[in-house]
Amino acid sequence: MKNKGYRPQPSASARIGVGRSILATMVTAAVAFVGAFLAAGQVDAAEYYVSPTGSDSNNGSQSSPFATLAKGNSAAGAGDTVWLRGGTYYLTSQVTLSKSGTSDSNRTKFWAYPGEVPVFDCSRYATTNTAADVPVILVTGSYMHLKGFEVANAKVGASGDHSYSLVRTKGSSNNTFELLNLHHGFGPGLFIDTGNGGNLILNCDSHDNYDKDGSQGDGQNGDGFGVHYQTSGPSTIIRGCRAWVDSDDGYDLIYQEVPVIVENSWASQNGYANGGSTSPSSGNGNGFKMGSSGTGIRHIVRNNVAWKNKAAGFYANHSFGGNTWYNNTSYNNGTQYNMLASSFESDGRTIATAVITLTGSKMHIMRNNVGFPDKNSNFNNSVDGANNTWDLGISETSADFSSTSDAGCTGPREADGGMPAACSFMKLKSGSPLIDKGVDVGLAFVGAAPDLGAYEFGANPGSGGATGTGGATGSGGATGTEGVTGAGGAGATGGASASGGAIATGGVMGNGGSTSRDAGPAATGGSAGATGGGGSSGAGSGGTTTPGSGGTVGAGGSTGPGGTPASSGGAGASSASGGSAGTGGAVASGSGGTSGAAVAGAGGSASGGQSGTSTSGGTGATGCSCAIGAVATHLPAGSLVAVLGLLGLALGRRHRR
Repeated sequence: MKNKGYRPQPSASARIGVGRSILATMVTAAVAFVGAFLAAGQVDAAEYYVSPTGSDSNNGSQSSPFATLAKGNSAAGAGDTVWLRGGTYYLTSQVTLSKSGTSDSNRTKFWAYPGEVPVFDCSRYATTNTAADVPVILVTGSYMHLKGFEVANAKVGASGDHSYSLVRTKGSSNNTFELLNLHHGFGPGLFIDTGNGGNLILNCDSHDNYDKDGSQGDGQNGDGFGVHYQTSGPSTIIRGCRAWVDSDDGYDLIYQEVPVIVENSWASQNGYANGGSTSPSSGNGNGFKMGSSGTGIRHIVRNNVAWKNKAAGFYANHSFGGNTWYNNTSYNNGTQYNMLASSFESDGRTIATAVITLTGSKMHIMRNNVGFPDKNSNFNNSVDGANNTWDLGISETSADFSSTSDAGCTGPREADGGMPAACSFMKLKSGSPLIDKGVDVGLAFVGAAPDLGAYEFGANPGSGGATGTGGATGSGGATGTEGVTGAGGAGATGGASASGGAIATGGVMGNGGSTSRDAGPAATGGSAGATGGGGSSGAGSGGTTTPGSGGTVGAGGSTGPGGTPASSGGAGASSASGGSAGTGGAVASGSGGTSGAAVAGAGGSASGGQSGTSTSGGTGATGCSCAIGAVATHLPAGSLVAVLGLLGLALGRRHRR
């Protein structure tokens, strides 16, 4: 007979289970609260304003702006935006940009105010050391985003003075340089120096730079873009850029020991000064100088156009590790492709044997390139080539192209940052013998086979997206070509960058392309990485449905005057938040960003990503907030204290200003 007042007591294990369940519920709720609190805290990022009519004694508000870039840097913190109003700022001494962000989603931004062009005039600049490069703007911070301004008109030094860069980094990493116009400098336009890589140079121009009678020789250091001295870390990407009439080289990667990706970019009339090809300097005069490396790393050079450069359109510059050259167009250069290879002493810089033959995995890989006219050098069995115009015996004529006139090609960019639509230079025309003569190298194409050169005939231009603010930057996103990725592409500003992803090989040239970052070099023939949300530009109206033909436009359109970034993106906007792409991740298929599940390969977890669920591109890898939630249910009881501690930190952060 049962006692009426008795109820069976749960076992010890059952009591522990119930306790854990209650604790898990409490911890999960606390973590969710902290996450929401921190997310709300992002809204607290400050905005400052700088104007030529301002004063550094002002408070930096829109109605009371600062006067100098230096003051804006001094006031800013991680995640803040410094809006640069239009007009001319005269720089008389070096300005250092040092205020680092903390991640892709928490960058420190120095942006041109919408619809205005700030010009940093260097005509009054005084270097502090005529024997060294003392750059006008020195970037020492990481996770920064510089966008939309000009740096120009450097004072010409005395004969024998060392050149100086308009913008130079030193030991910084993971920076984005977008829509910068760097011109008429006394040395390089943009110089990336050391650091751990991860930089994106997007839709920038660097032109008419000339170190007249400089210490290294007349015009010997007037490069458009340079990436140098990095020894570890992820790749830097140059995408959608133009370099013209620079006295030395358009793009120079000498002494860079980590692979660089150069794509969808142009180089014209380098090796000249004072406006063009009638006035040669003593500079090297190569369009794309892709070397040299003392350790034999391999750069990827694809979908670029070089013309009228004094020396080579494309130059390996002593590289003994070979480079990968896909779908480039070289027209009317001194030499179209110069694949010179050398060996080096143990210091990695001193040449041991001037000319060597590359074999096996060290050979240059060349596919689908155009050389017009056929004039190459230093191939000497060092090239693994197929389906290039010289391999196929194609003798091009001007009639094979829409135009061999470069009129309009150095004119203003499109509103979305893309190359000028008025430039039809070297695009294929109907009936061209270069159509469908390529071999599939993983880049998207239209028709029975890829075309030769940088442009794919029949690929309709997509609409370029606005620059996203805070969308996740996918690792290894597809690069569009000639409109499959929209002209200019969308700039994902502050998305989380997945580490270890493979370089995208999908997509055809989009004159600016996407901003999805490729976190590491791709093995030849490897598959493209998944496109993260907020990164690449959507195919837009008229885009193809070829797999890999452009990803999604990052959420977040252009920022309205004085306000926070708008939430609308470009055509086909959708965002895969925090999805990671590891090595060999799958390319999202479809046009305008419609994608299947994002596949994560080895080493592809998103660092600091947002929620692991994509809004359009399938399920991404678990990012930051999801990972915390997942771990919370397995925490011991004592971990609740730690979670409450996080809440305290969040409260402290909310009261930072």
